[in-house]
Order: sequence, then structure tokens, then C-alpha cells
Amino acid sequence: MSGFEVRGWCPDAFRPMMAGDGLLVRVRPPLARLTATQVEGLCEAANAHGNGQIDLTSRANLQLRGVTEAGWRGLIEALQAMGLVDPDPVREGRGAILLNPDWRESDDTHAIASELRARLAELPDLPGKLGFVVDAGTAPMLVQAPGDFRIERSVTGELLMRADGRASGVTVTRSNAVDALIRLAHWFADSDGAAAGRMARHEAMLPDWAKGNAVPATGTTMQPGAHPIGAVYGLPFGRIDAASLAAFVRTHDCAVRLTPWRLLIAEGIAPAPALGMLLADSPILHVDACVGAPACPQASVATRDLAARLAPLIEGRLHVSGCAKGCARARAADWVLTGRAGAFDLARNARAGAAPLHTGLTPERAVALLGAC
Repeated sequence: MSGFEVRGWCPDAFRPMMAGDGLLVRVRPPLARLTATQVEGLCEAANAHGNGQIDLTSRANLQLRGVTEAGWRGLIEALQAMGLVDPDPVREGRGAILLNPDWRESDDTHAIASELRARLAELPDLPGKLGFVVDAGTAPMLVQAPGDFRIERSVTGELLMRADGRASGVTVTRSNAVDALIRLAHWFADSDGAAAGRMARHEAMLPDWAKGNAVPATGTTMQPGAHPIGAVYGLPFGRIDAASLAAFVRTHDCAVRLTPWRLLIAEGIAPAPALGMLLADSPILHVDACVGAPACPQASVATRDLAARLAPLIEGRLHVSGCAKGCARARAADWVLTGRAGAFDLARNARAGAAPLHTGLTPERAVALLGAC
């Protein structure tokens, strides 16, 4: 396999991306859940074929880092044998489904997401960055999470389908929600949505059947600590090493659910300390920072050491980005530091790469400025 250096897409299992520390391979576990056996197998594969570093992404996926070109094929075969990668690259590429991690067996979220996964072959070809959101629980949690085609709970308790970027949507039922999503995806493709790239940027008028006045309910949040499902753990910058994760799961013999907030849920256990994971809220969980230099060749600055220094000093959301792409956070942050030519630009209420208030900042100068805010 060749051509790994190309940029401009979200990597998946069959289209890895070359980073500074090797290939980046994204894994989308079905329903964002792994059994204890799958976790141990994935960690073993991450060590055997990569550098053992695992990232939890804002789409509730896992990224295995440092994979060698020679080891990529063996990694994919191992992941397929565990049921973590679909043998069909087309279906695997269409499986970007973010669901409320608080789902219970056979509830609306679980049923709709499961049906959508079973019907991925009915979807049209879509841009690689597009994704689905299924947030049908009684307590919505994904209101702020990016996703182009959305099933949500309305303020009146009904299910609704909403095109991202629109304030309201049309009511649906559990039995027709997936039909509506697939129909909306085909409309997007047929109306040249690929030219816009994302639903929120697609300016075509929605068809009448996709319009409605149903407004999404206000979302709730999840914090580290005890949870009705088990225990919630925070991962600083969404990173954990395979050895620590495998040891944790081996000790507790628990399945794990992934979330888009750098939190994972260990099913059926009481909270207990764990290496590399946090059981209480921490400022570091409210800072977004990409891997930075040298692990990413597009970054000109190191990011996470600075982000860790700034975390306890900042009120609001901080984003430290190695370059203007802003991979760690797509939305605006209260403060954003963007790497450029070996230094940082500082902007307020902005995304990475926005017009800066200050330029050419060293890490020390950034700490001095933001620490005084």
C-alpha cells in the first residue's frame, strides 16, 4: 500500500494517514463499545504493529498511532478478526455514527443506531468527513457534537430528524427514523452537497419532507466518576497507552464504551483509581490540544506541554493547535493558540487559524498573557 502522505481527509482503517510518528489508523467500534476481549486484542495489536499510543477522538473513535507500513495489513486483519473493522472498505467508510453513550439495550438510541449500521449499504457515496448522530435518549447529550444527519429528542419528547446547521427538524418515529436519515443523505448527494463538504455549509433549500418546527431539547453532560452504567474515566488529551488500558480491562474484566469528550465508560464496575485515567473532573479535560510537533509533520510547535501549563489558568475553553487545521477542535473556543512558523498566534472566541490578537508568541509569553486574563 502506498500514498499514505496525502492529506485532507479523516483517516479510517483502510485509509490511514501518515503522521510524524507513523501511520494513524482510525477504528470505529460498532456502537462505540468494545468487550473486554476486544480491548485486550486491540491493545495487543497496537503494540505489535504501532507504538502503543491510542487516542480517543471527538467522534468516539480510537486512533492507533505509529503503525508501520509493513505492519498495516497485519493490523487490519487482526482488527477484522475481532469484529472491530468491517471487511468491506465501503461499509467501513460509511460507519461514522456517533451515538449517545448512555444508551441501554433496545432503547431508541440503540435500536436506531443498530438499524442504521445494518443498512449502510443503502447510503449514497458521501464526503469522508460526513457523519451521523443518534441522540435519542431521554437526556440528550450530543447537542454540541458535530454531525451532519441527526436523530435527536425534541423539547416535547418526540424524536426528530434534523439537518446540521438548521435550528429545527421534522418529527420521526423509531420505526421510520433510519428511512428518513437515508433519504436525507440521498438528497444531500443529489443536490450537490459534496461541493459544500458538510451539511451545515450546504445552502440548498431542504425539501418539504425534511422541514419541521421540532426543536432539539437542551443537552446534558457527563463527568468522570460513578455512573449508572459503571464508572466514567477521563483521558488527558484523549490519550492512553495500550499497556495501561489492557491492564485496566484485564483487572476489571469489563466492557468499555467510548464517548466524544475524552471520557470512557467502564461497564459494571465501581470507580477505582487507574493508571493514566482520571476519576474526577480536571482542568486538563477542558483543554483541546492536538498531538503537535514532532508527531504531526504539519505542526510547527509542541502543543500539549503548553496546554497542560495553561489548563489551570484559563476560564472557559482553551484550544492549542499545532497548525491552522484545528484537528483537535472544530468549533470556536474562548481562547485559541495556533502554531505558525514555530510560534503561536492568539485569538479570542475563534477557531484555529483565525485572525489573531497577538502573533509570534513563545510558550512563556503565552502563559504570561493568558495567566493574566
